[in-house]
Amino acid sequence: MKKKYLKYTSFYRGYLMLLLFTAGSLLITSVTVAQKKNTGKNTAAFQSGKYENIFIDAGYSKAAIDQKVEKAYHDIFEGPNKVYFEVGDSMAYVSDIKNHDARTEGLSYGMMIAVQLNKKEVFDRIWRWSEKYLQHPDGPSKGYFAWSINPESMKKNSEGTASDGELYFITDLLFASNRWGNATGINYYAKARKILDAMWKKDGTGGIHNIINTAHKQISFTPERDNYNWTDPSYHLPAFYEIWALYAKDGHEQFYKDCADTSRAFLHRTCDAVTGLSPDYAEFSGAIHVAPWMPAGFRYDSWRVPMNIAMDYTWFAKDKAWQQDYAKKIQQFLRSKGISKFEDQFNTDGTTPTEILQAGGFKKLRHSIGLVGTAATTAMITKDKAGLDFVHELWNSKLEPYEDGYFDPYYDGLLYLFSLMHLGGKYQVITPK
Repeated sequence: MKKKYLKYTSFYRGYLMLLLFTAGSLLITSVTVAQKKNTGKNTAAFQSGKYENIFIDAGYSKAAIDQKVEKAYHDIFEGPNKVYFEVGDSMAYVSDIKNHDARTEGLSYGMMIAVQLNKKEVFDRIWRWSEKYLQHPDGPSKGYFAWSINPESMKKNSEGTASDGELYFITDLLFASNRWGNATGINYYAKARKILDAMWKKDGTGGIHNIINTAHKQISFTPERDNYNWTDPSYHLPAFYEIWALYAKDGHEQFYKDCADTSRAFLHRTCDAVTGLSPDYAEFSGAIHVAPWMPAGFRYDSWRVPMNIAMDYTWFAKDKAWQQDYAKKIQQFLRSKGISKFEDQFNTDGTTPTEILQAGGFKKLRHSIGLVGTAATTAMITKDKAGLDFVHELWNSKLEPYEDGYFDPYYDGLLYLFSLMHLGGKYQVITPK
């Protein structure tokens, strides 16, 4: 009888333990699902693979959003006011029409747009032209690019390098390698490594350095001479360094991760604590740097900073608390100036500058579509009803001439298209297939 009792006791004890284990497993699963559901919007897109379409949140249909992006691309690359021009049967360039040149800024932007929208021929054409006419084949700057050329005379306006061009070219090529592979006509990875490997050989010989100031782990304004010792806040793209750490595979992965973190810390220092505005040029400390050709202030270069911060927040989410606070501050400041009329140049404290920087022969403050677009991307961070006001303002803006005839389909246009792509979830980390 005792053996029989023990037998049944063991049976019920085992059954009870099975029930408890099952219930516990269901509870853990439920909690995990709930946690994922509650934190989904705060998960880095690189990890989740999900890029939120903020225009959907603002009430626009997917069809209308796709059409909006397609029209912007058509206007800038194919329409009567395009800035993209094909040369022969295999090359093309992007031109800053108002300044009568092609520059690494616009060429590399064009390549980024092409790889994001899966337009391989456009990408390849721009790269071939850039490589042939702007990349230095020898000398102290070997592997770097001359930043500006007149596409009609083919005379370089400068042999010098603008560091942001190289930053974009390398990231463009790594993305192209991931998207299309390296056996489809161009070995994109090898081209990216050519620039990177050349960069790491620069030791100051001939006055030419790494594009990144290696002591400060910050991108230089240019790698030439004293320009190596200060920076441009709009060149700070921590998200791009994360991409290099993932895909460059050149042995400098930890350095690139450090540069990403350093850029985030730098942006904390250089963006005004009240307005969120950053200067065009800065010391590595974040303090304003005044150049002979550039009065201090938040001007054209600075427009890119909100977009760069929104990209980093969306892709990697490693500095969320500060970035959320920043987005609220800059939105609050611009909203105080009028959501449909805030102008495009300020002192970093928000006051109107005494000296206005001219563009295209005009010296005038405007409600510029380029800044409207980049300001709207901060809604990717705040994700609230207030931030959607900026999204609606961008949606209703038109890339067309002002009443006085001023029109910039190049800088305004490219930032406009970038902003539409970001907000529409079409600007993503391109991972290897």
